[in-house]
Amino acid sequence: MNSRLQQFIDGQWVDSDGGHRHEVINPATEQAVTEVTLGTAADVDKAVAAARRAFETFSQTSVEERVALLERIIEGYKARIPDLAKAVSEEMGAPIGFAQAAQVPAGLGYFMNTLAALKEFKWDERVGKARVVHEPLGVVALITPWNWPLNQICAKVAPALAAGDTMILKPSEEAPSNAMILAEILHDAGVPAGVFNLVNGDGPGVGAALSSHRDVDMVSFTGSTRAGIAVAQAAAPTVKRVHQELGGKAPNLVLEGADLAQVLPPTVQGVVVNSGQSCIAPTRMLVHRSQLDEATAAVRQIMESAAVGDPAEMGAHIGPVVNKAQFDKIQELIQSAIDEGAELVTGGTGRPDGRNAGYYVKPTVLAGVTPEMRIWREETFGPVATITPYDDRDEAVRLANDTEYGLSAAISGDPAEAAKIAPKLRAGIVSINGWGGGNGTPFGGYKKSGNGREGGKYGLADFMEVKTIVGEPA
Repeated sequence: MNSRLQQFIDGQWVDSDGGHRHEVINPATEQAVTEVTLGTAADVDKAVAAARRAFETFSQTSVEERVALLERIIEGYKARIPDLAKAVSEEMGAPIGFAQAAQVPAGLGYFMNTLAALKEFKWDERVGKARVVHEPLGVVALITPWNWPLNQICAKVAPALAAGDTMILKPSEEAPSNAMILAEILHDAGVPAGVFNLVNGDGPGVGAALSSHRDVDMVSFTGSTRAGIAVAQAAAPTVKRVHQELGGKAPNLVLEGADLAQVLPPTVQGVVVNSGQSCIAPTRMLVHRSQLDEATAAVRQIMESAAVGDPAEMGAHIGPVVNKAQFDKIQELIQSAIDEGAELVTGGTGRPDGRNAGYYVKPTVLAGVTPEMRIWREETFGPVATITPYDDRDEAVRLANDTEYGLSAAISGDPAEAAKIAPKLRAGIVSINGWGGGNGTPFGGYKKSGNGREGGKYGLADFMEVKTIVGEPA
């Protein structure tokens, strides 16, 4: 078992002040793979104090110094890709090949895009006789999830460093080792003591302590909407900035007459990738009634061809979901849809054939799903696609927007026609014949999917304050 029992505070690994041991479970074997210490409010106090001290000097560093720092981090990150991939694979179940090809590079991409944005960022501008300037925000708390752990960590750490902020990271207790390796990378790259701190812990403990701390100027949180609300409530008395990237229930609006063989594989793949554990997965398929049977057959074939296998083995298969709680939730939602009248096209409850252990989920398709069903409303976070017919374009748009979330949406079909619909969809990202965003573009959502943006110059600006200076000499 990997033993990582210390916290990273003020430039060094230190013992927790009152924390307790926590075992991280490998979801493929259901056995402990790593032990960490879940920290305490006392650990948070020490980390925040270190960050507050470091802010006095780090906030005054030049753009050139921060550019050089990010460049060193990028080189160090590249050298540790095998270690990072192994940690992600063992702790959250991503197949090792996918961890090497997608999970770990996603985090690296945020550092590279932030570096590009930092080099081009416009730090001040004239507005009449005033000057408007961007400045470092302060001490930021970063609370991140397990599903794309390095992606979400680096989406926050990179712009915070580029902006001149100092920080305390609380990674998910489900997948902490990749964050601890990143701490080593940052230290080796020369990040000054106190600028980056890491305290392992859970939400009610370390997460709540960070959110409510009077010396934290901002909380950047990625996770469930339920937890995001709790973070905002804890932060409210100190009137700190709260940046939230929360849940999603993305539609995939398939246009009437679309070439299904061409447009469905790229978008349905988004339901399968990472075992469906992506907040932008386009799980709610909306299909014109004239193509319902053809689309259902096509999606069935795609999902049945998705192999499920051991994440320790190389290959194009998907692995398990992250833990028992997530497995049980997915099973419950599949069964609720069946009980409420949906048609089980393929998959269903239980493990795939031949799997007697591990939190493996059958790739599943449910047809005849309606807005009254739980599975229409709740984020499934597993390899489960639902199919709903529509009769005209207005109904399709209404169904696409019929969700409390608004993180992303997909439109499958003729790009010119899709472009006419994109402005009508209430989502932060609209992808045509795809399911993701673009490099350096803003990532974030509408409605209960949160507020604030990550990525490129937009994410960099969200980690800064804006000041107006009036009366300077000409």
